[in-house]
Amino acid sequence: MLRRHAGARLSRAFSTVPLDTKAFSNTLLLPKTAFPLRPDPTKNEALYRTRTCEELYRWQRKNVNGPEFVFHDGPPYANGDLHMGHALNKILKDIINRFALLKGRKVHYIPGWDCHGLPIENKALQELGEDPSHVPPSTIRSAAHAVAIREVASQKEQFRQFGIMADWDDNKSTYRTLDHDYEMRQLRIFEQMVNNGLIHRRYRPVHYSPSSRSALAEAELVYKDNHVSHSVYVTFSLDVPSAKSVLKTTGVSLSGPVQFLVWTTTPWTLTANMGIAVHPEMDYSLIRRTNDSSLTLVAQSRLEPLKDILGSVEKLGELKGVDLVGLGYRPIFSSLREIEPPSIHVLGSSHVTPESGTGLVHCAPAHGEEDYKLFRSYDLISSGTLARDSLVCHVHEGSFSNKVVDAVGPAGEALVGQPVLDEGSRTVVELLKQAGRLLAVKRYTHKYPYDWKTDKPIIVTATSQWFANLDRIKGEALEALKDVRFYPDQSRNRLESFIQSRSEWCISRQRVWGVPIPALLNTKTGDAVLNRDSLHHILNVLEEKGVQHWWEGPVEDFLPPQIKAADAGEWRKSTDTMDVWFDSGTSWSMLTPPSPSEGKMFRADVCLEGSDQHRGWFQSQLLTAIGSASSMALDDSAEVTSPVEKSRSPYGALITHGMVLDEKGKKMSKSLGNIVSPLTIVLGGSDKKKDPAYGADILRLWAASVEYKNDMSIGRTSLTQTAESMRKIRNSARFILGNIGDGEVLKGLERVERNNMGLIERYVMHELYVLEQTALKGYEEHDFAKVTSALVNFANITLSSLYFDITKDCLYANSLQSFERRAVVTVLEKILNTMTSILAPILPHLAEEIHERLRRGHNSDAIASSKSMSVFENGWKKLDSGWEDYEAAKDMSSLLNMRKAVLGLLEEARGHKKVKSSLEAEIDIILPTEDVDHPFIELLKREESLLKGLFITSDAFLVDEGSLGSGTQSLEWVYTGSVEIARDLDAIGIRVRPASLAKCPRCWTFTKPPGEETCVRCADVLHSLG
Repeated sequence: MLRRHAGARLSRAFSTVPLDTKAFSNTLLLPKTAFPLRPDPTKNEALYRTRTCEELYRWQRKNVNGPEFVFHDGPPYANGDLHMGHALNKILKDIINRFALLKGRKVHYIPGWDCHGLPIENKALQELGEDPSHVPPSTIRSAAHAVAIREVASQKEQFRQFGIMADWDDNKSTYRTLDHDYEMRQLRIFEQMVNNGLIHRRYRPVHYSPSSRSALAEAELVYKDNHVSHSVYVTFSLDVPSAKSVLKTTGVSLSGPVQFLVWTTTPWTLTANMGIAVHPEMDYSLIRRTNDSSLTLVAQSRLEPLKDILGSVEKLGELKGVDLVGLGYRPIFSSLREIEPPSIHVLGSSHVTPESGTGLVHCAPAHGEEDYKLFRSYDLISSGTLARDSLVCHVHEGSFSNKVVDAVGPAGEALVGQPVLDEGSRTVVELLKQAGRLLAVKRYTHKYPYDWKTDKPIIVTATSQWFANLDRIKGEALEALKDVRFYPDQSRNRLESFIQSRSEWCISRQRVWGVPIPALLNTKTGDAVLNRDSLHHILNVLEEKGVQHWWEGPVEDFLPPQIKAADAGEWRKSTDTMDVWFDSGTSWSMLTPPSPSEGKMFRADVCLEGSDQHRGWFQSQLLTAIGSASSMALDDSAEVTSPVEKSRSPYGALITHGMVLDEKGKKMSKSLGNIVSPLTIVLGGSDKKKDPAYGADILRLWAASVEYKNDMSIGRTSLTQTAESMRKIRNSARFILGNIGDGEVLKGLERVERNNMGLIERYVMHELYVLEQTALKGYEEHDFAKVTSALVNFANITLSSLYFDITKDCLYANSLQSFERRAVVTVLEKILNTMTSILAPILPHLAEEIHERLRRGHNSDAIASSKSMSVFENGWKKLDSGWEDYEAAKDMSSLLNMRKAVLGLLEEARGHKKVKSSLEAEIDIILPTEDVDHPFIELLKREESLLKGLFITSDAFLVDEGSLGSGTQSLEWVYTGSVEIARDLDAIGIRVRPASLAKCPRCWTFTKPPGEETCVRCADVLHSLG
């Protein structure tokens, strides 16, 4: 039945007697809460930190009986203040842990620190303030130990500021790689890998960092694209028989010297030249330069690119690379030597390419992996430690040794002691000039490896190092990865490719501060003893006396009985230490082994680190776990591995995040002055106007809002935006708390059942259910940006812009026990509970504050001293699936489409100064005159009483065109429009006009009948209040 207007109602019946509206304020149920909108985060969060961090972790370890969730923490270096990468990393881990706890799982999370290695040793040396070469190793170790312990304590306090749930106070609930138990577990794993035949010592080329004075593994390198080398073009003269052979093959009748043209970016390696490589199938040209009488051999395809080096040339003949293989040539510095050295020979190799250089490659197997493999394939150098006798190397700790004189002659004295990357390289160029072998020097920009710790270039040089054989285990490692889940999916390819490309792992380092490689060295023969018997004896000694005893105790303590009995010469202890990736890579050994029969398939459920850990910790964990597996057994040939049972990865899932960049997308560095400190975000900077104290929750909200799987930016703008999102979430909680009296209204409240609720309540509950399902899926998939986006959108759109707006009148002006208000409060309670569950993993301080207000009411003084239960102890109580209501969503979608059109007309009236508040207006929804059977028309008729609240006007009517009559002309103003709802329905007319009744002084709606003090609704409420 359509409501129609009587002509009398078109006249406005405003009272001419002013009323005291303040008299009614005490009768309104206005929001009241002690929950602040903009608290001081440094003070506010401190009230809840212990409860939601240390106390919560201990509580759940004792009281939660669900399946254990093991999150294995990758240890950061105990070195310096925390940066944004640390903050992002720990916050993401904490979000995952807190969600697992809400889901009823017992969380196992032991934060750790990597305490050995170069950064800590360098800091110790810096603090000692002495020349490192004059400081006893024992002094360095003692200082490094003190630095590590101090930095762990400092970082621990900083991590606490981020609201990380862990037992920070108990050393048993954290780990340090310098702890005795940890070091012994590491050494036992190393022992098992030795017993499995995977560890060996070789003299061979390795990545060596002169700045760190240590060998490095591939995982410790970064490659820079803009490195500049001073490359050289040099010539090697063929010996006389070889020169005649070339002339004969090419049919050239000329006589005279023949030379190879060679290009290299590392001129310092020329002293160690052991051969020149050519491609057997490549075409080579014999040419004569116009300004040089000698004949030169160069790849035919390189003649054009080398025009600026060669000048104009005459081609004399051609031959294949295979014709050059085996030819001899004179060493490049032979003219500077007093005695003519023997010839060196040309080798054939497929690694020679026509893309760069001259087609002839200088080979120094002591300084190049490809060269080393080539010479090994020709059996020209020995394997293992015997390679020292067959491999030419003049470099020691990054500088030329006195052995270089053997290659260069007396003039080589100038090279001794010079760093090969600096003065040494320049001196080599001068010696090449003296020898008449330098054709040109060219600056060459290319990709080059750097030490990731010191940011200095490295070299490749031969040293005696300990290696783990990865060829024998990488197949099994890759097989184990098939059971591991990766987030994002494509990161699987990255880890697998790194493992697939590795054959060996150099695990020894020439550092003072680290876990020793407990090998015994014979001072007479240079042989090393590292085997099952020696390790069994040595590790038993270290277990009893401490790992430090390796450095401090006499060598006699470590000699196993068979060596003592044989009395085989003098012995000393190795001073090599283990690669820190081996240190941290054995951290999985702290965790309980998998038990498939009990449903535990992995030691750790999840590991999460930066994407660089695909070549670091993710890899070293897997390799040490597979390599030390007791199922490994050597067959009779000692060449292949026969696994008794399938080895498992130590982790079940790997999550990777990107780097945190500055606001312009640049890498943060001290030199650029663009470092954003996480502690400055939490606690504020020196200038609080520029850098206010945002608190931990806003930092956490930022971390959860970014697409962390890629590189991400942070700065003042993004923090301001995050703070605004936080304000919206917090304001939603505050509105609800205010209207349920911080929980007091809920006491004794009769909730309204779903089947008795109106459309708007069912719609909002449907939206809440969808939000919860989105959040649950986001958390499960570790897509926290999906969670925060949905949460902020719900708070801003569904709540603030819609539900809160249209229910204020009911909440403030209805009686406490009215059905309509109870329905709204029932919904608000469910919203707050569900929103708190959703935000709790990301914003634990806010969740605890909401929970506390609900429990404590207005008694804010009780918060600080309270040790009451955490919100996380309640778990996540999911909404019943019955709240999913797509019919309500469909109906509301149509009504909201109409609402948008109505609000547009109201805004037009407001813009023309016709109304200040939408309550000053009434709405006519104009239906077609003829009866139309359409779902939307039926919806309007069914929900007519909802419309005035939906439009936030004093009333709304369904009218047909015929009922409008001539009354429109008597209105002071009118705005009309229409809205398309469905294709099969004509546009619905809308008319906005002045409210026909007077303003109620209590609720401010224009619904007061003439002569009455208030509107009917308010009169009833006042009557019930007595």
